[in-house]
Amino acid sequence: MPAAKWPRCRIYFLNMRALALTISVLFHPLLMATYGCVLLFFGIKHTVYDYMTPFDAKWRISLIVFLFSFAFPVLNIAILYKLKRIPSLTLSNQKDRTFPYIMTALFYFGLFYLLKDVNIWNSVKLFVLGAGLGILLTALINLKYKISAHMVGVGGLLGVLVSLSYLIKFDMTIYYMGVILLAGFVGMSRLYLEEHKPSQLYTGFLLGLIVQMSLFFVFQKITFA
Repeated sequence: MPAAKWPRCRIYFLNMRALALTISVLFHPLLMATYGCVLLFFGIKHTVYDYMTPFDAKWRISLIVFLFSFAFPVLNIAILYKLKRIPSLTLSNQKDRTFPYIMTALFYFGLFYLLKDVNIWNSVKLFVLGAGLGILLTALINLKYKISAHMVGVGGLLGVLVSLSYLIKFDMTIYYMGVILLAGFVGMSRLYLEEHKPSQLYTGFLLGLIVQMSLFFVFQKITFA
């Protein structure tokens, strides 16, 4: 390759890496619960969640979910890093992931307990519980196998949409397609950053999908609408 082309290749590589990092951050697994709430309350129109939830309640619930599912777990990871319990904030090393994941799952279970007796949609409570179970299972699997938490989050979001579509009899095909496309971008980003192998991505996606769908259909007798 001519020497003049090397700078262009380097710029291309840096740009692609920056894009992959941006996608990984924007669609971090800890943000999936917040994105799910925002999508449910503000994104998907003409559903009971859109019509029958007061605007203030939508934002309050979304904010509480954001705090417990993202802000507090990220703060916990930052504290662990400061205390030198983990060497990196990205948790790239498999052996460094288990304890932070378990702590994160506890935040989700705490959020579920907080919401348990609150007069909000049961589907939101199940979404939070499913996310907590998904993270806990990810932590346990991580003891032997480095599964992709990013794909667990995206798979879980798809599982919630599929379950709700069936339970409230509302066509969400366009949203399925969007989440599946998102899964492709997130998966390619994790591969490009060399954080995971393809099998770890597929396993993570299926885990998130199966956990959420199983939880929703086990409790399908609960009134969702």
